[in-house]
Amino acid sequence: MSERGFDVVGEARDGAEAVDLAAALQPDVILMDVTMPELDGVEAARAIKERYANIKVIMLTMHADQDVLAEAIRAGANGYLVKDCSTDEIASAIESVALGETALSPRLAASMLAEVRRGESQAEAEKVITKREEEVLQLIADGCSTPEVAEQLFISQKTVKNHLASIYQKLDARDRTQAVLQAVRMGIVTLK
Repeated sequence: MSERGFDVVGEARDGAEAVDLAAALQPDVILMDVTMPELDGVEAARAIKERYANIKVIMLTMHADQDVLAEAIRAGANGYLVKDCSTDEIASAIESVALGETALSPRLAASMLAEVRRGESQAEAEKVITKREEEVLQLIADGCSTPEVAEQLFISQKTVKNHLASIYQKLDARDRTQAVLQAVRMGIVTLK
């Protein structure tokens, strides 16, 4: 790596030694294996980042495990690479992380995006509003006031307000405008 301008200043046999060496050597970037004896890489990264926030940590693993990736991110890791990546990919990741960017193996990024999309689809499905809430929201989108919505749907104003409260929660909205915008994005209502 010295041809890329890197100096290897230390090598640890286990996570506990990695924490000790980080304290003694204060490197710019640590390339840390996830699976290590004594103290695993994620816990070692957490200990290092708690004491030395300026030290960047790139996790290196054999597995593209979403749970381990999430734990590493929570521990403060600045990068996460799968061991089958090339030396050039590792060097590029070190350069990026040293500059304050993050690094993620392309394979991990793809699986992470797929997981997020699955989660979003599931979250959207769980937030689906009822048919009556959809009617209330469409009338609001059409510019109707609470009394007008109540009159058109033959329900009380209090019931309209209850439906709106439920809509706000399901669509994660603070007010009518946000609820309508979110519903338009989701294809629940249309603007005329």
